[in-house]
Amino acid sequence: MAHSVGIKDVARAAGVSVGTVSNVINRPDTVATETRARVLSAIDRLGYVRSESARQLRAGRSRIMGLLVLDMGNPFFVDVARGAERAARDAGLGVMVCNSAQNPGEEAEYLSLFAEQRVRGVLLTPADATGRNIEGFRRHNIPFVLVDRVAEGTTECSVSVDDVAGGALAVRHLVDAGHRSIAYVSGPPGLNQVRDRRTGALNALAEAGLGPGALRELPTERLDVAAGRDAGARLLGLADRPTAVFCANDLLALGVLQAMYAAGVGVPDDLAIVGYDDIEFAAAAAVPLTSVRQPAVTMGAMAAELLLEETELEGTDRAHEHRRVVLQPELVVRRSSLAAR
Repeated sequence: MAHSVGIKDVARAAGVSVGTVSNVINRPDTVATETRARVLSAIDRLGYVRSESARQLRAGRSRIMGLLVLDMGNPFFVDVARGAERAARDAGLGVMVCNSAQNPGEEAEYLSLFAEQRVRGVLLTPADATGRNIEGFRRHNIPFVLVDRVAEGTTECSVSVDDVAGGALAVRHLVDAGHRSIAYVSGPPGLNQVRDRRTGALNALAEAGLGPGALRELPTERLDVAAGRDAGARLLGLADRPTAVFCANDLLALGVLQAMYAAGVGVPDDLAIVGYDDIEFAAAAAVPLTSVRQPAVTMGAMAAELLLEETELEGTDRAHEHRRVVLQPELVVRRSSLAAR
């Protein structure tokens, strides 16, 4: 096995003490120019790389921020990660991105990994509706910020979108287009986002004088294209098929669109479709998809900035003020919902 070059090897090659090498790495201004050049030459010649884990043990702080999302297969969370990574990089930190796959057990394992790695802090979109995973993680005294989720019942920071308003935007648009029977392809009912979007949809129906019976809910176990195709097949089997469908995210909507296309059902002439998130694929679909846009990159960046603010105040006499940031969604209308009725 090849010998790993350590700080002692550099000191020996440069003819200086280990302390001098450490100063060159961490406090170069304290070392004479000639000595510093000799040490840097030895570092370059030997290929020495500083042990980040050892540095963390000494400093008690990591240069890594954890990000745990529901589904990295969803472009929405890719955009959240982009925003978080940009803010972290500007602060000289890296981001460890993990995917819970909407599974509370996997979420718990990744939170344990973050604790073991002593990350600087965590950005978290919870998969566990009970809150037990968060309670367990809180014991480690590692700061965290909830992303795409309001911090209900907790004191931590959160950055989310007003999903009640977003659901209302989607269904109000369909009602204004003349639809009186609407399906909601909702995803896992345990997710707050799914429930809030449904609440918004019901609010929009109530505004129009329509009761909750005007909304036909089709829950799915996941929030992906395959689940959307399955929901589309169920929708096709309904004797009193709704004339429009609102989907809890764009991946579900794209799956429904595929099912309709395969069955020869016209979109939007026979069925109007509205999605949620406004991922890049929404505009590029065979029938461009109307969607409720979430500012995902902004959400990730703001969450990272809140986490950085909290960690920078640790050990000082200034207290961090936890904040709940709620961003507003926007309806982007495209051809999938524009047929006149």
